[in-house]
Amino acid sequence: MKQDTLIVTAGRDPEANHGAVNPPVYHASTILFPSVAALEASQSHRTDNDSTYYGRFGTPTTFAFQNAVAEIDGGHRAIAVASGKCAILVALTAFLKSGDHLLMVDTAYGPTRALCDGFLTKFGVTTTYYDPLIGPQISNLIRSETRVIFTESPGSQTFEIQDIDAIAEAAHSRGCVVLLDNTWATPLFFRPFDHGVDVAIQAATKYIVGHSDAMLGVITTTESTFERVQRASLDFGAPPGPDDVYLGQRGLRTLSVRLDRHMKTGLAVAEWLKTQTQIARVIHPGLPNEPGHSLWLRDFRGASGLFGLVLQPTSKNALAAMLDGMELFKMGYSWGGYESLIIPTDPGKHRTATTWDPPGPTLRIHTGLEDPDDLINDLQRGLKRLGSIPKG
Repeated sequence: MKQDTLIVTAGRDPEANHGAVNPPVYHASTILFPSVAALEASQSHRTDNDSTYYGRFGTPTTFAFQNAVAEIDGGHRAIAVASGKCAILVALTAFLKSGDHLLMVDTAYGPTRALCDGFLTKFGVTTTYYDPLIGPQISNLIRSETRVIFTESPGSQTFEIQDIDAIAEAAHSRGCVVLLDNTWATPLFFRPFDHGVDVAIQAATKYIVGHSDAMLGVITTTESTFERVQRASLDFGAPPGPDDVYLGQRGLRTLSVRLDRHMKTGLAVAEWLKTQTQIARVIHPGLPNEPGHSLWLRDFRGASGLFGLVLQPTSKNALAAMLDGMELFKMGYSWGGYESLIIPTDPGKHRTATTWDPPGPTLRIHTGLEDPDDLINDLQRGLKRLGSIPKG
C-alpha cells in the first residue's frame, strides 16, 4: 500500500465503531468488568494494544492513534504521551540509569538539552554533546558505559543533517541504542527504521496535529525496544488527553497534503530570500549549496516548512522594526501548524561541542499554508523596515 493511502486508512476500523468513519473519542478513567473472572483476567492483558484496563493505560481512541502512527512510521508499536518533551523524557529514561553515559547531539531541541543538564544529571546520568556532523567518528566517543546515542536531523535552529546510517552502525557495534527526534521530517520525509534507528520520537503537537491546538507526543519502537519504552511510559503516568489524541488522528489524515504544501512554500520563500542583499545566509537543507544537502538528497524524501536564515549585521531596533510589523508571519513558539511563524533565535548559547558565530541575527521561519507570494511580500516589507533603521 502506498504512503498516501496508508495515511488515510491506518488505525481506522469503521465496522468496530458502528460505521463511523473516524474512531470516536473515549473519555474514560474507570473501566467496568462484568465478573470477577474478567476483572482478574484484565491484569494479564492491561498492556495489550487493544485491551482496556484503566484509562491511563489507553482507550480505543489511544489505540487507534498509536496503531496508525506505528504503521506509518514502519515500526513495531507506538506509544502516545502528553507532549513531545514527555516523549523525549520517556524514551531516554527507558534506557538510562544512574552511572550510564549518553551521547547527545549538540544541536538538539532546547528542552531536550535542559532534560540532560537538569533531570538526567540529578539522577546520575552523564551527557556528552557531540558535533552533528561527526558521522562514523562517533565511535571515538562511545564509552563502556554509553547506552544511548540521541540524534535529531536536521538539527534544531541550524538544520545540520546527520549521517544517521553511519551513527547507527557505530552505535549498534558497541551495544548502544539510537534514538531520533524525527519531528521535522515526520516518517513521510524520513523513514527512521530504514536507517537503523531503534526508537523514533515525534512532537505530534507540530505537524501531526497541524493546527496549533493540541499537545501530544508519540514514540515508535522496534520490537526489541518496545517493552522498555512502554514500561517507562507507564512509570511516568503521563498519557495524553483523549481530545488531543483525536486531533492527532484527524491531523494524520491530511499530513501528506499539508507537508507537500509546506515544502513547496518553504523552498519558494527560501529561494527568494537567497536573492536579498540583507540576508547573509539561508539555512535550508533542501537548497543545493547548503552543507548537508547531499545527505538530505540521499536519505530524505522531502523537506518541511521549517528553516533558518542569518541577517547581515543590524541593530536590535532594526530587527524589532522588521518583526513587529509582520502581518502574516507572527511570533510564537512551536511550529508545524497551518500558520506562518518567525522568531529570532540564538543557537550559540545552547552549544558546547560546536560554535555558532554568524555575522548578524539568526531567525527561524516556519512557512504555513498561506500563498507563497503573500508570504514573500510580507517578508519584503519587513526587510524594507529593517533597512530603514540605522545599524548603529
